[in-house]
Amino acid sequence: MSTLDQDAIQAILPHRKPFLFLDRIEEVEYGQRAVGVIDDVADYTDRFQGHFPGYPIMPGALLVEALAEVGGVAALGQGAHQGKLAFLAGLDSWRFRNPARPGMAVRLEAELVRMRGRFGIGRCKATSDGELLAEGEIRFVIVDRPAELGG
Repeated sequence: MSTLDQDAIQAILPHRKPFLFLDRIEEVEYGQRAVGVIDDVADYTDRFQGHFPGYPIMPGALLVEALAEVGGVAALGQGAHQGKLAFLAGLDSWRFRNPARPGMAVRLEAELVRMRGRFGIGRCKATSDGELLAEGEIRFVIVDRPAELGG
């Protein structure tokens, strides 16, 4: 298992601030699973100031995005998929249990439960201090990186 900082994550994913939500990857087994962390949701509140004024929470769609980034690291970090992109193909069975709020550290887990050719499914969950925030499955397709992104 490896730990990845921002530079190592950006070597795998094309995402950049302000749309890279991961602060680091704490564990990764390429082709199988990864665990990422958002150190403090407050670091991203400028991206969702209007959601909701006086009671800011990280939008569920952005929590799913952060989980997809973790899954992308697991899927694209080595082997035949290295240097490619993972595109969202579907979302299944999502449940949002508790909001992610400023001051919270969020643990993001993604397990690749199925890979068939260039298609895959990741089972994901987000927690904070052991409390479940969200969980569900992400379907994705791996594609060649376009020339505009150095492909």
